[in-house]
Amino acid sequence: MWSKKNYWKLKLNKSRTLPVLLLTAFALLSQTATNDYLFPIKPGQRNFLAGNMSEIRPNHFHTGLDIKTEGRQGLPVYAAADGYVSRMKISSFGYGNVVYLKHPNGTSTVYAHLRDLEEPLASAMKAKIYEAQLNEWEYFPEPGELSVRRGDVIAYSGNTGSSGGPHLHFEIRDSLDRAIDPLHVGFSEIKDSTSPIVRRVAISPLDADSRVNGLFERQEFYLTYRNGAFRVAETIRISGKVGIELWAYDQLDEMYNRNGFPIYEILDGAQPIFRSEVNKVDFSLGRHILLHTYRNRYTRLYKLPANKFTFYEPDSAFSGAISALAGEAKSITVRLEDAYRNESRLELNFLGEEAPTQLRRYNRTSGRQSVEYRENKLIIHTPVHDQGSLARFYVHGYSMEIPYAYEGSDKRTYLWDMRLGVPDSVDLCSETLIPEVNARIPAGKEIHFNDGQVSMQFGKETLFDDLYLRLQPFQEDGFPGLVINDPYTYLWNSMQVQLYLPEFRGKKAQTQVYLLHDNGYKSFQGGDWEGNQIRFSTRNFGTFVLARDSLPPSIRAVRVNSRGLRFVIRDDLSGIADFNAWVDGEWIQLRYEHKQSLIQSDPPAGKVLQGDVLLKVRDRANNEAIYRGKI
Repeated sequence: MWSKKNYWKLKLNKSRTLPVLLLTAFALLSQTATNDYLFPIKPGQRNFLAGNMSEIRPNHFHTGLDIKTEGRQGLPVYAAADGYVSRMKISSFGYGNVVYLKHPNGTSTVYAHLRDLEEPLASAMKAKIYEAQLNEWEYFPEPGELSVRRGDVIAYSGNTGSSGGPHLHFEIRDSLDRAIDPLHVGFSEIKDSTSPIVRRVAISPLDADSRVNGLFERQEFYLTYRNGAFRVAETIRISGKVGIELWAYDQLDEMYNRNGFPIYEILDGAQPIFRSEVNKVDFSLGRHILLHTYRNRYTRLYKLPANKFTFYEPDSAFSGAISALAGEAKSITVRLEDAYRNESRLELNFLGEEAPTQLRRYNRTSGRQSVEYRENKLIIHTPVHDQGSLARFYVHGYSMEIPYAYEGSDKRTYLWDMRLGVPDSVDLCSETLIPEVNARIPAGKEIHFNDGQVSMQFGKETLFDDLYLRLQPFQEDGFPGLVINDPYTYLWNSMQVQLYLPEFRGKKAQTQVYLLHDNGYKSFQGGDWEGNQIRFSTRNFGTFVLARDSLPPSIRAVRVNSRGLRFVIRDDLSGIADFNAWVDGEWIQLRYEHKQSLIQSDPPAGKVLQGDVLLKVRDRANNEAIYRGKI
């Protein structure tokens, strides 16, 4: 399909391949369309989506449908098929209140951000919560313990957890618990005749010999729309392998929401050379979207070697890369297709050239001298001078002279592949550069790094790819801090970090680690003190700083009477950790809506609240606030 070689390989092996393809297709159909899933909100009526499968969300793909609920809560939520409740959860975050149903064909459906559960689910969950005396609880009923039939009302729509407004999040998962696109079922409740929209395109160099318009630099291009296609007006000059990246989205009929779409295809002339279709998402690989995209926005139409998603054809490293011989012109078409087969096209013209060493303009880099660390590349931009053009790299006692990659009228650019070794220093003739890389941390191994001030533990699945670790200590408002690489270097799973702080004299019980954002906001990371060391876990690189939270949470009573309890609770830094309430000495469940900073009681049915009221709210720095009252 993708080349003559692959075509003949398929043809020669068709006796073995065809049955496999038929079985795969049959299995997919047996888990979707032939089961006649019921739409879970207002079945049989026109519905609208706020989000769909394959939509890019922070650090993950959206894995289902966000079904609008008329801007309000309380709409009946219907079971999509016969089955039983396999899991229920009451939570303030993530999916919020959620129900999982298991179906006879092995698939599951998920219903999230619910306001309330319907009977008998509500009573079963309530009993477990009061038995455990925990405000949030996850319950796994035995198979068949809570059976449901297609069309049963199982819950009511809400706005719980991380929901940004009232809606139902609905998923279909296959027998391996991978999310599959619910729109493949062919729900008639959703209408879409609108094609995807492309906003911007970027072209990125993919190896040391790659150039985009003469530069080893990712470049973005504006688009026009004419003759039925999106286009870049100019011809893009390329050397080596380059990759296409698109900022694009889809919109459903009569809706303003920017949704995702599943299919991208690249054609070189009339020949398909690359295709990606987001049809299944393995939750354990969710963060690989950070490799599938550029900075969680632009979709990469090429596969990075460390990317473990398997929805690419061909499914190989750097598939989708574009290259052209010197003087060769290429007309590339990118085809975009949504779940309802609406399509758009992007037309790009490339011209191959030998990588130029002399630019016909300024070398567009800021400052007198600048250094970039881009994956395994050390990129040095330095002013043009007449003291020599070779840079000498000193690596582990050896030295190597290399010429500049290219030169503009103002600056030269040198490229060094750090896989050859991290330089101890670089002699640029006019000055000496000391790279800031502390160590190379290989991916796929358990590695412990310790420089006497910072200790870091990396597991086998902590890193996507080899890491060139950069550490920079600093001070923030008298508290020690540490910059670890940058926010656009990504982790797959968490790493453990330990800071050695023998000079710290603050109150350790109230001092933890926070991730400092560009806008000054501090997000809690935590930390456990052991003597003069604090250990914390993080799934992000960036700027970390210690801060002290010495103030307890605030409590404001909104309602305290026999009908129920309602309070507004807030914390100024570390955030709310937990809360518990007792009335007349009996524990009472509280539901927390963190978006409104609101907690309210949810007592057993028929329970009349009367007596002394005690509420305790604790933040993550272990400060506690207490409210006492009487009903």
